[in-house]
Amino acid sequence: MQAPIKVLVVDDAALYRTALTMALNRDPGIQVVGSAPNGRVALSRIEQLKPDIVTLDFEMPEMDGLQTLRQMRTQFPGVRAIMASAHTRRGAELTLDALAAGATDFIEKPSGAGTEQVLQEVAAQLIPMINGICGRASSAEPAAAASRQRTSNLVRLTMPKQLLVIGVSTGGPNALAEVIPRLPAGLPVPVAVVQHMPALFTAQLADRLAAKSQVPVKEAAEGELLKAGQVYIAPGDWHLRVKRQGTGFVAALDQGAKLNSCRPAADALFESAVEACGHRVLACVMTGMGNDGCKGAAAVRKAGGAVLAQSRETCVVWGMPRAVEEAGLADEVLPLTELAAAMVRYAPKG
Repeated sequence: MQAPIKVLVVDDAALYRTALTMALNRDPGIQVVGSAPNGRVALSRIEQLKPDIVTLDFEMPEMDGLQTLRQMRTQFPGVRAIMASAHTRRGAELTLDALAAGATDFIEKPSGAGTEQVLQEVAAQLIPMINGICGRASSAEPAAAASRQRTSNLVRLTMPKQLLVIGVSTGGPNALAEVIPRLPAGLPVPVAVVQHMPALFTAQLADRLAAKSQVPVKEAAEGELLKAGQVYIAPGDWHLRVKRQGTGFVAALDQGAKLNSCRPAADALFESAVEACGHRVLACVMTGMGNDGCKGAAAVRKAGGAVLAQSRETCVVWGMPRAVEEAGLADEVLPLTELAAAMVRYAPKG
């Protein structure tokens, strides 16, 4: 039997610490080994209790969450951090700062809620996240046996693509910050991205990527023409689908049912790309929990498109790429630093 995952809860609100501890202890595979009211106390308790994961609030006295995180990365680089973020524009900015500083993931912190509601909301977000980060989430269901056989052929892999679609989750902001800035100006195809994030956060992510990239990056808008050489991020809480319009493509947004517990979902984007573009689609599945993107990757392969997957050793969580790779759907499995070059290879030349 595996040892429980050890968690340290850090928050200046005693009620929230108690509620979070109760929520996490509902999972027999998780053990809350302690708590702390601020970052200064947390650092001493990390050394004493040796947790696997620390949950960190941002706003705390003496030493806030971001300061604590940066100190953790120096003193305890092997300990993962999950930030508890307020659902505000400022909260989104701080969260992206924390992810860039080395936080593994974040949850939205309930505000003004009673203890039982906190328990339910936090348990729904945090327990699967902790298990996934520590490699204990249930593995994705394998695709049908027929699709597990690689059917790569020269024509499919050398046919220039007209549309690039990307699906990514846990670890995604930093992964995208490695890939998108490596795409060259004038890339002859549009790029559509699903990053599992709430509303407000995706707009901030797009702005940050745009500031460091050669290609324009923006949050997708309903009905807008997807231009070659531009990157479009699905807005949080909205599925992004691609529709054919004449010789080009437009963005279509909807708040239909969640897929794989996600909205936006990579499967929604990938499957719509196949409907709009057929075999001229290149899909890329990057770091993240669960199996979102696997069904869509199967649709891309069935139509004659190509699929890239991020390599296990460069993923924060090898869940989404694992599902694709183990189903035999990945044409190439590549390290993070090689994905952009591969995307360019599949684009039209000249």
